Amino acid sequence: METWYYEVVNIEGDYANLRRTDQESDDLKLVARALLPAEIMEGTKLKYEMMQYEIM
Repeated sequence: METWYYEVVNIEGDYANLRRTDQESDDLKLVARALLPAEIMEGTKLKYEMMQYEIM
C-alpha cells in the first residue's frame, strides 16, 4: 500500500479540501468529513494509508 500526505486547506460543511504535500500539485481533493478524523481543522496535516486518514 502507498502512503500519501495531505494538509487540510479548508472545510466547507460536510466536506474538506485537501492538498497533497508529498508531491508538487495545486490540485485539491474534496473529501467527506465522515472519512476524516473528527478533530481536523484548517492546516491539519494528515496521512492517508490503507484507506484511512490519520492526523500526523
